[in-house]
Amino acid sequence: MKEYSTDNIRNIALISHGGAGKTTLGDAMLFVSGGNDRFGRTDDASSVLDFDPEEQRRKTTISTSIAPIEWKGKKLNILDTPGYFDFVGEVRSALRVCDGAMVVVDATGGVEVGTELVWQYANEYEVPRLIVVNKLDRENTDFQATLEQINSSFGGRATPLYLPVGKQANFKGIVDVVRGIMLTAGPNGKVTEGPVPDDMADQVAEVKESLKEAACDGDDELMEKYLEEGDLSDEEILRGLHLASSHGRIFLVVPAAAGKLIGIAQLMDAAVDYLPSPKDAPPVKGTVPGEETEVQRESSETAPFSALVFKTTADPYVGKLTLFRVYSGRFASNSTVLNSTRGKVERIGQLYTVKGKTQEPAAVINAGDIGAVAKLQDTLTGDTLCKQEEPVLFSPIKFPPPIYSVAVHPRTKGDEDKISSGLSRLTEEDPTITVERNAETSETILSGLGEVHVDVTTGKLKRKFGVDVDLTTPIIPYRETIKGSAKAEGRHKKQTGGRGQFGHVWIEFEPSPDAEFEFVDKIFGGAVPRQYIPAVEKGLREAITEGVLAGYPVTGIRATLYDGSYHPVDSSEMAFKIAASLSFKKGCSEANPILLEPIMRLEVTVPDQFMGDIMGDLNKKRGRIQGMEARGHFQVIKATAPLSELQKYAIDLRSMTQGRGLFTMEFDHYEEVPQNIAEAVIEEAKKRKEQEK
Repeated sequence: MKEYSTDNIRNIALISHGGAGKTTLGDAMLFVSGGNDRFGRTDDASSVLDFDPEEQRRKTTISTSIAPIEWKGKKLNILDTPGYFDFVGEVRSALRVCDGAMVVVDATGGVEVGTELVWQYANEYEVPRLIVVNKLDRENTDFQATLEQINSSFGGRATPLYLPVGKQANFKGIVDVVRGIMLTAGPNGKVTEGPVPDDMADQVAEVKESLKEAACDGDDELMEKYLEEGDLSDEEILRGLHLASSHGRIFLVVPAAAGKLIGIAQLMDAAVDYLPSPKDAPPVKGTVPGEETEVQRESSETAPFSALVFKTTADPYVGKLTLFRVYSGRFASNSTVLNSTRGKVERIGQLYTVKGKTQEPAAVINAGDIGAVAKLQDTLTGDTLCKQEEPVLFSPIKFPPPIYSVAVHPRTKGDEDKISSGLSRLTEEDPTITVERNAETSETILSGLGEVHVDVTTGKLKRKFGVDVDLTTPIIPYRETIKGSAKAEGRHKKQTGGRGQFGHVWIEFEPSPDAEFEFVDKIFGGAVPRQYIPAVEKGLREAITEGVLAGYPVTGIRATLYDGSYHPVDSSEMAFKIAASLSFKKGCSEANPILLEPIMRLEVTVPDQFMGDIMGDLNKKRGRIQGMEARGHFQVIKATAPLSELQKYAIDLRSMTQGRGLFTMEFDHYEEVPQNIAEAVIEEAKKRKEQEK
């Protein structure tokens, strides 16, 4: 592929609710533009964009892939993103490096919760967008009804650039409203022009008037002329639409049926004409590494080099492939750059342009373009690469926190190290995965954005790293504390011939609401010598890792050492540590010990019709509703609930809302477990300890 200048590039994210047809749209654009000699399809695993074995098996996109398309002297970098919520991190990273987006709306389902979500993300990144109403060849579709729903959901700024000819099975082409011609696509996507059907003349005239008004949003001079003369020429309409759309003031709508190649050429025309090039975008802001000083990088080939890494793929055979967007300057093969995020110098080998799973060598990647490089040592997703002499640091990509966790166990003994290294590599590839070793429960916890996300990750672990694992529900990290106070003696005396051991303390235990553990020394007159007091504190800190009820760590406790005694020969630090531990066990047992459970803060987004069911279910889960707010056709429910009731909530919510509900969850606080539940938890913990012994 030839080298393109910054103003001839368009970086466009395909975003939508799952199943709207983004990948088919991307494959159709590749085929119609001549970038592929056949129309790849997900159904028969011939898609250029869904090439991963897991995507082919599931027939759904799980990872962003790139299709560079050459169209009318421009290069369109199409980033096909997943629509399934479990992989929404891929959407965020794609939008971060794109200058425009195509929001694909499935005409059979209209605006769905995933559409609302990606629209919100596009607003956050201030990305101008086109709207594609897809699958208009299907039953029960209505372009006008879908358009009205889009406008009621997204602020009424959506205007059709084209109109569909025919409905459902009879959808056969589209009308170019401004030029007043009908466009029909043949089997190869080649477009034939013809006259507008007579019965559509009034509708076309009406929509053209709305396009004139939309064009005025882009240019004050056009607004003045339109108000004075009541009309605009076609050239003026197109110029105004370019300005209004590329600045995100209006959203032009293109009707399509990707499977039949209807509207595909016009969609690429619209991308070229109405979405901004990197040169049109404002300069990207960053800081000087290690300083607060703000700097900007113009999207120009003559500016100092800078780039942001937005995706990493890990492969045990090929190695690590790093995908980046160049924001300024020129990125050359066989060069040296600074990773300003980590303060490391990276030696760059061969650069590539990427199309699906294939890479084509490139000597240079210009400002505004997207490329890849293999085998970087220290660079991860979200890192900034830049010129060593003129460093800049861009803000990292924001990813959603995980909401679904499993405990990972090796199926074959001795595979622990392989699991650890494999999962470590996969977290480099996908920042929305987290892996941690829980010291309390001795479990490896894998967390992601849903059951499918975790399932895909463990599938990659087996396919790429040859490790089979079993998954279980993680043990809840309960805590213990005390509600009362108690004074307890700890006395350790041991005589075995020769020097013995002697330590003796009196400690008062009481709640400490503001600290996990507080140690107070109130010894007077040397009852416990100064040199042994740190040993008492150390003994207590070791003892609180295992509570008296179920062996969970103890929190919110104050221990006041107020008396004791010692032996001039037999006392030692070890003896006083043991004495402190004995006092702790006795004192906590007498100070009304209770079990605490983690309480999570939830934000659940569901269509209006499911709100009653969701609130009822949260109440059953011991949840507390904190508030609600309307967001378009959806309700956002804010609540708190115990983690023990939410471990399968990602599955439950999808089941209750036909896959249309979303939620986020994060830790809020610890709270006392109700007595009946606490008894069952304590019994289960005791059984587990017996099995471990």
